[in-house]
Amino acid sequence: MLLARFLRNRDASVAPMLALAALPLFGFVGAAIDFSRAASTRTAMLAALDSTALMLSKDAQTMSSADLTTKSNAYFQTLFNRPEALNIAITHVFSAPSDGNFSLKVTGSGSVKTVFATLIGHSQIDFSASAEVVWGIKRLNLALALDNTGSMSSSGKMTALKEAAHNLLDTLKNAEKEPGDIKVSIVPFAVGVNVGTSNVNSSWIHWSEWDDENGTCSNNNYSTKSSCQNANKTWTPKNHSNWNGCVMDRDQNNDVTATATSSSSATKYRAEQYSACPASMMPLSSNWTALHNKVTAMTPTGNTNVTIGLQMAWQTLTAAAPFNAEPEAPDLEKVIILLTDGENTQNRWSSSSSSIDARTQKACDNLKATAIKVYTVRVIDGNGTLLKNCATKPTMYYDVDQAIELNSVFSSIAQNLANLRITK
Repeated sequence: MLLARFLRNRDASVAPMLALAALPLFGFVGAAIDFSRAASTRTAMLAALDSTALMLSKDAQTMSSADLTTKSNAYFQTLFNRPEALNIAITHVFSAPSDGNFSLKVTGSGSVKTVFATLIGHSQIDFSASAEVVWGIKRLNLALALDNTGSMSSSGKMTALKEAAHNLLDTLKNAEKEPGDIKVSIVPFAVGVNVGTSNVNSSWIHWSEWDDENGTCSNNNYSTKSSCQNANKTWTPKNHSNWNGCVMDRDQNNDVTATATSSSSATKYRAEQYSACPASMMPLSSNWTALHNKVTAMTPTGNTNVTIGLQMAWQTLTAAAPFNAEPEAPDLEKVIILLTDGENTQNRWSSSSSSIDARTQKACDNLKATAIKVYTVRVIDGNGTLLKNCATKPTMYYDVDQAIELNSVFSSIAQNLANLRITK
């Protein structure tokens, strides 16, 4: 046959030439296998980078560059298990393009030794991949429980608080994607909270104590209801239009929960005529001008009852009466910032700091059982242990030694109020 004759022919080196000609062909076929291995390794790297970027982004804005490097390598090495990958290197780039918005890009590179492609002069195949996470505030309900007691008038605390709060509001406004995505409530507190005289006819205000303490006796020699009635005289409560808007703690244990107000007197806020009544509170709003005006109106006065400030802030975030906030949703973050500069000194029942602290701690414990996040800020004075334990986690507690630090603290918190989204 023709083929047999060709192979027996010794007149030329046809067979060796054919073999040599086949080598590049084999090399290209084998290279395809090598490149497929490299592509598979790169895909595994990309998946590990995606997970690494997501995990890092949770705390990236509070971490140093060195910490980011250490943690990115640690996370990646845990997730990426491809022994054939050589010369692995991980880098990151963290940036804040604008207030309230962040970007973290994690890039990996490496190589795979070839098995077949060496025939065509390639001893290894280099590859790289990157994952980027960008995040910014989407929808947020934020309650500011702000100490407005008399001690806030010292050491420039109230001035610094107002500046910090104004800047916080500006940052949030700039981060808002759509009008109404971010809403803020402001709860100035002292011994009580001022819910505003506009609520004088609201069904959730209880008047028994106020009526007993504010009125006139048919005999002007008696100024209290008990002394008036003991003298067999008639006590006439004042018109509720004289109320200054202040309320005190609800009945226990509603004083440390966000139970909805109802027809039950135990769930209602009890009207009080505290002479040191702070500026009126403001329920959740996206009216930035009104929110700024509320901060400007704050004035230091009276004693300290952290419990009612925290409880009322919680109530403004709750999808229940009397404020009926939006229900929880996957894309909605609910957060409280609690700031105080002193020890608890007075509540409805006591002037014992330890006794009032116990009520505050109960409110904190109950809050931690919800999805609401709590930041706490101690300004110069106050029970640091109580406030640190109240924060959702220790890194969400800030101990401020000088009032001028408040602006940077509030800025840091604003930058942390974010939700993640992976882009590529």
